[in-house]
Amino acid sequence: MIPRFGRAPRAGIVYRHRPGAYAVLIRDGKMLLTRQVTADIDELQLPGGGIDPGESPLPALIRELREETGYSAILTRKLGVFRDFTWMSDYGFHAAKLCHLYLGRPGLRRGHPSEACHSAVWMPWRAAIAGLANDGSRRLLMHRLG
Repeated sequence: MIPRFGRAPRAGIVYRHRPGAYAVLIRDGKMLLTRQVTADIDELQLPGGGIDPGESPLPALIRELREETGYSAILTRKLGVFRDFTWMSDYGFHAAKLCHLYLGRPGLRRGHPSEACHSAVWMPWRAAIAGLANDGSRRLLMHRLG
């Protein structure tokens, strides 16, 4: 069974299925995160995001990584998966997210983030895990990376 983190689904709410892929990239003891700042939020996140229809998880993750941080990556293994039922304020809908986390190494920085409101942030990996806004990402990484 795939674990769920965060709020349980609420009766009467229609949730859109939204698979996503997220990167855990560590170099020299530091983890690459994205900081998203909008009128509604200011939070640290694992870089990654939605897998579009017809897209596979790894190409989607490489695309999202470049959009949010400007970096490329070499992804080495899947760390795990979890479900998250959430309101996606950027898109204006409730989502039943299926979040796939992949471990890897950062590649070259190919430019600045192209996605508005995102910036690349390097933090010591333990502090990065503790600072993640998403409970599922934080708990899965504490379990897998300690």
